[in-house]
Order: sequence, then structure tokens, then C-alpha cells
Amino acid sequence: MAVEDIVIVGGGLAGATAAKTLRAEGFSGPVVLVAAESHQPYLRPPLSKEYLLGKAGDDALPVVPEDWYDANDVDLRLGVRVTELDPAARAVVLDDGRRLEYASLLLATGARPRTIPLPGSGLDGVSTFRTVEDSRRLHARLADGGLNVVMVGSGWIGMELAAAASTYGNTVTLLGLEDVPLAAAIGPDLGAFFRSLHESHGVRFRLPAAAAGIQGSSGRVTGVVTDAGEVLPADLVVIAVGVVPELSLAEAAVIGIRNGILTDASLQTSAPGIFAAGDVANALHPFTGEHHRSEHWSNALNGGKVAAKAMLGVDAALDTIPYFYTDQYDVSMEYSGFPSLVAGPPVIRGSVADKEFIAFWQREGKVVAGMNVNWPSAAKPQKAIKALISARTAVSPDLLADSSAPLDRLLDQTLPGD
Repeated sequence: MAVEDIVIVGGGLAGATAAKTLRAEGFSGPVVLVAAESHQPYLRPPLSKEYLLGKAGDDALPVVPEDWYDANDVDLRLGVRVTELDPAARAVVLDDGRRLEYASLLLATGARPRTIPLPGSGLDGVSTFRTVEDSRRLHARLADGGLNVVMVGSGWIGMELAAAASTYGNTVTLLGLEDVPLAAAIGPDLGAFFRSLHESHGVRFRLPAAAAGIQGSSGRVTGVVTDAGEVLPADLVVIAVGVVPELSLAEAAVIGIRNGILTDASLQTSAPGIFAAGDVANALHPFTGEHHRSEHWSNALNGGKVAAKAMLGVDAALDTIPYFYTDQYDVSMEYSGFPSLVAGPPVIRGSVADKEFIAFWQREGKVVAGMNVNWPSAAKPQKAIKALISARTAVSPDLLADSSAPLDRLLDQTLPGD
């Protein structure tokens, strides 16, 4: 494969990691990274966790040091958008009118917050959450406490923001469409665990419930009206109902799309020379034989590496096991696995009541997902969980639940004949 100019569209973790990997792999040709935001590429997970809580500063956000781009001859263009993609000509057009030709192109355009067409959503004090500016603005409002805060959305971001708001001493009410928060991700029993955790810190839930409108006075929010007619006092409203992949460029270029940009395992799209990675990519996973679109940082990190190698003609596949984590109050959780393969309740090792446990999900006796909460890091629970998933070997539920059985030895004690 002849490698010439490489253009990366998207200034998030996937795009920056791809640029870093290109140089690490020895590619010395031109690399242009086009970023719509005015900041150098940064990590998003801290925005709703330690950064929002003031436990981490700006230095914890950059993907690479500020001077890395110049030192590695990567042409980083901040505050610039690609307005047109022409696959036939292998070129993109920027919003300043300039045209860039490429040999290979990476679409790492990420996602934007999903919005709800609510009456009053334009009032001051109503926002979505996605960027570093959003986190800074929310921190400035929450830090002094004493506010009535309404979170619309009971997913991971909504729950993390609710935890931060409550920690700062605000009165928090959370709305969600599920009967139990996070039930779609980890099941009703463990969703109930997180609900109880929040309730023990004063968070109030309205489930299932939707926001029907937002009230205000003198241009500022004063309350949220639920679909049941209840009016919730609100000085601040955050709408956290998920994200939508940024597909406009791919759609206009007639690149294959289904819940994201469809790619093979090497992140190659239906258009020659064009790859996709991160939140926007719906990639074929070798483990399941199905397409998966993940909005978590590990997918962006690993996807950026795979796309870069594939653009250089290296045999690479996005075959890592999906992973994410959350921190809420005194609970730290890590999850690895394939939610689409989960069927039925998990096997529990440890004590949910004591907030120290591991949950294993099985399918046909094989571990397909696992989640550890406050489990001692010395035991390396995620390493053990990923090993069990990768082994595709049946394991006795009793063995999984037995805390006396060392995690790193479970594969040595699998069922006879497996």
C-alpha cells in the first residue's frame, strides 16, 4: 500500500491516538488532524468524575502533552470543521474553504448530546453535557451547593452528574424512563444497588418519568414539569439522555451506515481509503461476529490504534474486550464484556450490601461480562474477568461465587471436559 497524506477528522481520543500511533509505527509522511473544538484533544471520562469534582485539574485532560503535535510534525488544526467529503477525489473541504487531499482518511467525528424538544429548553440554566466547557460551567454552578438540580436521564452520565451535584451539597432529583436506573446496562438488581447508593446520599428519583416541559422566570429556569404533572423546583437542569453519532459527512458521502458508520474489524468503511473509529464507528467484532458501537473511552483508545495501523497496511483488528468504568461517591466500578450477550441475572462473588463484590454474567456456562465494585485492585479483577471471557470456557457458577477461589486460578478449575 502506498501511504501518502493522512487526514484525521475529529479531535477526540480516537483521532489523537491514531496520530500518535502513526508516528509510533514509523510513518513519517504528512498527518493533518482537524478538530472542531478549540482545545487540543482531551479525555472525556474525567469531565463527569474527578474533573467535575475538582479532584483533577486541566493537566489531567490532554491525550498527549501540548507540545507533542509540533514535536512530531502533526498538523493540528483547532476550531476547524470539515464541511464536505469527496471519496471519489479523496479530498475534504474545510469550513475556511481550504481543500485537503488524502491517501487515507480517518473519520473520528465522535458524537453529540441527544436533545429533547422540550418547551423552555432554551432557558438559562438548562444544558446538555459533553465538553470541557460544560464541565467547567457545571462545576462553577454546583460547587457552592444549595441549588435544586434536576437531572434528566438515568444512564451513566446522568448518575455520575447526580453524584457530583449531591456531593457538593445540592438537592438532586433524577428523572429516567426506566423503572430502575441503569437496568438496561447491568440489570435491575444491580441498577437497584446504584439507586440505593444515590438515595443514601439524598438523591430523589422519579422513575419511570419524563420531562414534559421546563418552566422559567425572567429567562431563567425555575422548574421541570414531569409527564405526570408534577413540578420539580429547579435552579439547574442537565439533560443527559445519551449521544448521537456524528454521521453527516458519512451520510453525504454515501458511506455505509447502521447505528454508526459500518466498518470491518480493521475499521475500514465501505469507501476505499476511509476508516472510522471511536463513538462514530459500528465495528465488526471478531469475538461475537456482530457489529458493536461503543461510546466508551477504551473503544476510542483502541480504535485509534487499530485504524492507524490499518491505514499503514498492517494487519490489525479491533478485537479487545469492551471496557468502561464509573466512580460515584465511595463506589468505584469497572465493567468488561458484551452486554448484547448477557441473558439473566449475574453470579455474585462478595457482598453487594457491603459494596464490595464482583458480578459475572454467563451465557451457556461461559463468562461473557463481568463487573467489579470496590474489589481490591491487588487481585486484578478486570484482568481475570477479561481472561475468563477470552477463554470461552464454561465455569461453574459456584466457583465464580466462591470468594476463597483465587480469581487468577479460575481457568485452572473449569468444568471437566471443557
